[in-house]
Amino acid sequence: MDKQAIRDRVWDALEDAGVARFPFPPHDRIPNFEGADRAAERVTETAVWADAERIKANPDSPQLPLRRAALRAGKTVYMAVPRLREAECFYELDPAELADIDAAPAVSNVVDHARQVGPEAVGEVDLVVSGSVAVTEDGARVGKGEGFSDLEYAVLHELGLVDEATPTLTTVHELQVVGGPSGAVTDAEVPVDAHDVPMEYVVTPERTVEAEAPYDRPAGVDWGALSPERLAEMPVLAARAPADESAGRDEPT
Repeated sequence: MDKQAIRDRVWDALEDAGVARFPFPPHDRIPNFEGADRAAERVTETAVWADAERIKANPDSPQLPLRRAALRAGKTVYMAVPRLREAECFYELDPAELADIDAAPAVSNVVDHARQVGPEAVGEVDLVVSGSVAVTEDGARVGKGEGFSDLEYAVLHELGLVDEATPTLTTVHELQVVGGPSGAVTDAEVPVDAHDVPMEYVVTPERTVEAEAPYDRPAGVDWGALSPERLAEMPVLAARAPADESAGRDEPT
């Protein structure tokens, strides 16, 4: 089963089970789900959470409770500018500088509260939080298909701000756990590509799985996978692309 087939089955299952939450429909996005707040509470009980001071987090709705929890705990949160379309491609949310911690990490509000910075200003990241459409118990992740989460990680890796020791974590509904006992997809494996960032922690409202993650992480940006057109849309990458790098495919999965 390919990634798109897995996405479609998970999106349909969340909708059919009545556990998808706003925004609707759950399709073609990182889906919000019933119990996202409980999953966030479970994350706050982990050692990797306690040790993290600087968190790079995705901007999607199911991880909003976790971004709020981070700010309330005094942690600095970095969210990427949509589609990496600006050179200063991260929003920095410093709780010491925020008047409204609840509003600030919502994607609709972040531009009004955050300081916009380039990747060099992010500093060393202690925890990477990613949204998922689907994930396996051993950490193979399926995003919504545009590849930006992996590109954000790759940019930070190029600068030495994340590495193989940086914890990676996702929160999902049990239906999103491929191969899990309650998953929407129990009869398939997730194909893993070279640019995919595996998750070390898979947290649902019911459980916390410390994944085996037997997959290599990308060592940086796969320049050959980016067309000149896509590079031009992302100044942070265009400015760092090797001058002699030839264009390759442009098919994020």
